[in-house]
Amino acid sequence: MNARELALDVLLEILERDGLSHVVLNQALGKYQYLEKQDRAFVTRVAEGTLEYLIQIDYVIGQYSSVPVSKMKPFIRTLLRMSVYQILCLDRIPDSAVCNEAVKLAVKRHFQGLKGFVNGVLRTIVREKGKLEFPDDSVRYSVPRWMLDMWREVYPEVVIHRMLEAFLEKSRLSVRCNLRRADRKTIKESLAQQGIGVEESEYSPNILYLDGIDYLEALDAFGRGWIQVQDLGSSLAVTAAAPKEGQYCVDVCAAPGGKSLHMADILGEDGFVEARDISENKVSLIEENIRRCGFSNIRARVMDALVFDKESEEKADIVLADLPCSGLGIIGRKPDIKYRISLESIEELARLQREILSVVWQYVKPGGTLVYSTCTVSRRENEENAAWFVENFPFKPVNIEERLDRKLRSETMRRGYVQLLPGHYPGDGFFLAVFERV
Repeated sequence: MNARELALDVLLEILERDGLSHVVLNQALGKYQYLEKQDRAFVTRVAEGTLEYLIQIDYVIGQYSSVPVSKMKPFIRTLLRMSVYQILCLDRIPDSAVCNEAVKLAVKRHFQGLKGFVNGVLRTIVREKGKLEFPDDSVRYSVPRWMLDMWREVYPEVVIHRMLEAFLEKSRLSVRCNLRRADRKTIKESLAQQGIGVEESEYSPNILYLDGIDYLEALDAFGRGWIQVQDLGSSLAVTAAAPKEGQYCVDVCAAPGGKSLHMADILGEDGFVEARDISENKVSLIEENIRRCGFSNIRARVMDALVFDKESEEKADIVLADLPCSGLGIIGRKPDIKYRISLESIEELARLQREILSVVWQYVKPGGTLVYSTCTVSRRENEENAAWFVENFPFKPVNIEERLDRKLRSETMRRGYVQLLPGHYPGDGFFLAVFERV
């Protein structure tokens, strides 16, 4: 199994068998750990890059193939897609090598009758790639047209273009420091000793960006529970809640536990976090992170957020409601999301979010705080649901302007919420709103 063949199998699983990109890729890299670091990096880049540019790639293939992309055999379609990505986007690989390797894979997988077709399409694209022109932003940035239309109802073109560019840029791994486990200096020194590049976030003292990682699990700082993978926006949701030592928090959709652990780190030994999620599998992910980080002031429970828990009524100082969403803010890390989501599914998710909020608000004690957050950029799920919540339940928005870094300032913060956009700050697209029970 060489790197190209592994990348091909990963893409077949995602594109033709509906596998989730991050799950399939992680499983493949875990299985083939014997591959060299540069080979694993190649597999990741080709798999993620092909997904990032899929609409553009299909448009290009369609210009030079006598067979429509949708009518091709799944193997040939995937082989062409990953090869065209390499031809258009990877300068270090000779185009001739891409064509030759594609033909070899076609023969190896018993498609020798189509090797001439594969070779002809790819070599034509090589000759013509300097003349390529794209008809619109949907093809240029590889984003569905309906998604662009939705954002154009809300944001200026310049804002949208910067966001789309950010989705196609290389994502950095973001981690948060568990400062009760180790101080920043100790954590940074440990990472540096293992050859990891570290950059501090200008928006949060707890967030670090890491470069040069092969396996996260091999890092001493990770194994000792000093760091937790978490995006800046996710950590800001906890910061905006302004937790105090000794308080009790309920995280109603907690897996894999990043915000719960962040809250536990702040609340200290006298505080407590109950991290809930709907299935044993999700709760096991939270428990794994709790064990690794060594916190004793947090527990995980299987609980459906749609089912009212009488024992929790008016008990929580803080309720974290980071609810299931369309995930449009994390397209940069999970590019297959943009091909899975539709306007209809956004409507369904917005309704689900309202149903969950209709239950979990009751866990907040009078004077307590509820944080509603999502990792998406969708007014229906974000601003509209935040407004609906205030209109229907005994809560008022909290001015969060002084709780977050001044460089993040937005006029909406005084009204209790902020929409963070990719490309306009260093992180995923993230929405958070903070309410106080009156």
